[in-house]
Amino acid sequence: MVRDYRWKDAGRPDIGQFAASASPEGLGRKDLTVCVVAGCRYGGARRGLCVRHQGFWERAGKPDRAAWLARLAPVHDPGHPVCALSYCTLWTHGSSPFCVNRRSRWEAVGRPDIGEFVVLCESYGDDRFDFRPLGDRRQLKLELQYALQCRHDERQVKTPAAVARPVITLTAASPVASLLDWPVQRWGEFFDASHAARHGQNGQLAFLRYAYQCLEDLLCGSGWEAEFPRDVWELRRLGIEGRKRLRFDGIPQPWLRQLAKRFARWRLSIGRSPIQAYIDVQAVTRLARFLGSPPVNVTSLAGVDRAILERYLADLSTDPRAVRSRSRDISSLGAFLDAIRRHQWDRGLPASAAFYPDDFPRPEKRLPRGLAEHIMAQVEQPSNLDRWHDPGSRLLTVILMRCGLRVGDATKIAFDCVVRDDDGAPYLRYANRKMKREALVPIDEEVEQAITGQQQRILARWPDGGPWLFPAPKMNPDGRKPLSTHSYRGQLRDWLDRCDVRDEHGRPVRLTPHQWRHTFGTRLINRDVPQEVVRVLFDHSSGEMTAHYARLHDTMGFLFADSVFA
Repeated sequence: MVRDYRWKDAGRPDIGQFAASASPEGLGRKDLTVCVVAGCRYGGARRGLCVRHQGFWERAGKPDRAAWLARLAPVHDPGHPVCALSYCTLWTHGSSPFCVNRRSRWEAVGRPDIGEFVVLCESYGDDRFDFRPLGDRRQLKLELQYALQCRHDERQVKTPAAVARPVITLTAASPVASLLDWPVQRWGEFFDASHAARHGQNGQLAFLRYAYQCLEDLLCGSGWEAEFPRDVWELRRLGIEGRKRLRFDGIPQPWLRQLAKRFARWRLSIGRSPIQAYIDVQAVTRLARFLGSPPVNVTSLAGVDRAILERYLADLSTDPRAVRSRSRDISSLGAFLDAIRRHQWDRGLPASAAFYPDDFPRPEKRLPRGLAEHIMAQVEQPSNLDRWHDPGSRLLTVILMRCGLRVGDATKIAFDCVVRDDDGAPYLRYANRKMKREALVPIDEEVEQAITGQQQRILARWPDGGPWLFPAPKMNPDGRKPLSTHSYRGQLRDWLDRCDVRDEHGRPVRLTPHQWRHTFGTRLINRDVPQEVVRVLFDHSSGEMTAHYARLHDTMGFLFADSVFA
């Protein structure tokens, strides 16, 4: 932390040069001046002499110092106790357990408890969390300590003392005995009204809300029995990765809200993604607003017939907020009504309440979304690829361009990802999470060698290995956390700036990783690659290396020698 501040104060120089020139000692841990008399380990206080030898020199009439020092016999006292601080080798002064310099500091701060002062000095310059402002309010202290431990265990966000300290001070100034005594909205108001909030940062309020959330999770428990009755579902309590939530509080009708909850629970239980469940809930929420608006005012599911749905389709077509989501709204509502009917959640649903293929708007015809070849020529240049600071991110970029993977699938490629067919040809095995299948894609020798190099780098950092080919570079001590797509996109943006990639008009290019997938598919089609091959690469998958893939390898053999994989 301290060296980070020093690096910023120095103007953020090159990390390697700064690390080579920075002092290895921590703040306040450098060796203090020792007495110049040979063998004396008292702290130097007066022109290089300790207090004891300074007195000897003065009582000798203050002769020439160099001559006087030359006549002194070396001090020999091997059993003299040293300062109580682990990093100090000076002798203790008088009856104090500290050297003369640390004794002066101890007296300057009011002679606190010896053990407390030692801890303060030993941790000086480190990130410390001081809970003493809470006094004897043990409940609040335990709650904040629990939140900090949860933050540490998650290894997602750093919480330095500068963020935690104002929160500790704020809770100490409140009249409550527990964070849960106030709702989170009340804490936000109290935080906004405090002096700390006016001079603080958003991270402090975010940590306060995070601490409240951790305690609420601990109190409420997890699982469907605890979460289903709530109008806002925290999916993490259901064992679903991430911090997504489903909100049913926008559905004013209790009868429709209960059905929406059952539908969302069913969709999640059969393996639908949280994003799809969110889309489903949004679609039902829009329908609920329509049913509750005049002159419709439908008060029960029995009133939702085909005539009402036709009126809703007309309303949906003119709603500017739903222009781009009409098809998926209709699809979600169709699945919702069908689930009610099939599972008999409510027998009052009219038989005519259904959507038909003609109800879906005709999709717009879009132009190919692949990148232009002159842009690809720039990003594929070896000299530009070498501008990546991290060899792992360079390999990830090559895989995205040459294999056509989605970025979310590519960042979660397993450590052991290369398999071979009967002829020894290498394939990259990955999990197609959208299709919920394992997939294989052929790779060339260059990519295979780069994967081997990446595996060696991972084993050098984490000898026990890890589950991912691209582990997160920071806050990942055991290598169990994969690189996030957000992190890679930030690295990609910086890399494009370094490469100075330009379009045909000379403007800087901004691209997304998914555009490489479209480019890969466009190249295959333009080169008259059989549609069966394209379909396999983008949709078909298998858990095993089958004879089908061996036949495809023969079909695609020409690609390895061509520009698609070169």
